[in-house]
Amino acid sequence: MFYTLNVAGVKRELPLCRVTDDLYIAAFIVFGDPELTTACAKALLEAAPEYDYVITAEAKGIPLAHEMARLDSNRKYFVARKKPKLYMTGVFETTVNSITTEGEQKLYLDIADANLMKGKKILIVDDVVTTGHSLSAVEQLVNEAGGIVCGRMCVLAEGAAADRKDLVYLEKLPVFNPDGTIK
Repeated sequence: MFYTLNVAGVKRELPLCRVTDDLYIAAFIVFGDPELTTACAKALLEAAPEYDYVITAEAKGIPLAHEMARLDSNRKYFVARKKPKLYMTGVFETTVNSITTEGEQKLYLDIADANLMKGKKILIVDDVVTTGHSLSAVEQLVNEAGGIVCGRMCVLAEGAAADRKDLVYLEKLPVFNPDGTIK
C-alpha cells in the first residue's frame, strides 16, 4: 500500500507502515533523495521567519537542515544528537518519545553549540511532525541554551499536527487505517 504525495513540486509514492494494529503512517524519507530535499528546503526557506540558526533532531531532519543552511548562504546549523559524541565539549540533554522510534530516547546538544545559540533566533526544523514530542524536546534544548525559538517548521504535518497554530508546514500528511484508507 502506498500514499501519493505531492510536496514542493515533487511527487513521491510513500509506503504505508504499521505503527499499531489500527494505525499506519506513510513513510516520508528524505535520505538519499536530493531532488526532494532541495525542493522542500527551498519551499521552507520561502516561508521562514528571520532567523540566525537552524536546529533539527537527529536523524531524518539533518539533510533538510543541511540543505536549508547551504541554500541560505551556507549558514551554520545545529543537530540535537541521539547520543553524546566524544568531540562534544559537554552536553545538555532531554528525553523524548517519538512515534517512529520505539521507547524513550534522549537528545543531546553540545555546549559549544549552545554557546553560539545564546540570545540568537533559532528556527526548529524537522521532516515530519506528528505528536510534536521531538519538536518540544529540541525546543527545550534551545531554551536551556538561551536561544530564542523564532519558529517551528516541517515538510509534513501528520494527523492532528496540521491543526497546530505554531507550526509552519508545506503539506498535510494523513494517517491511515490498516486497509490503507485515510483515518
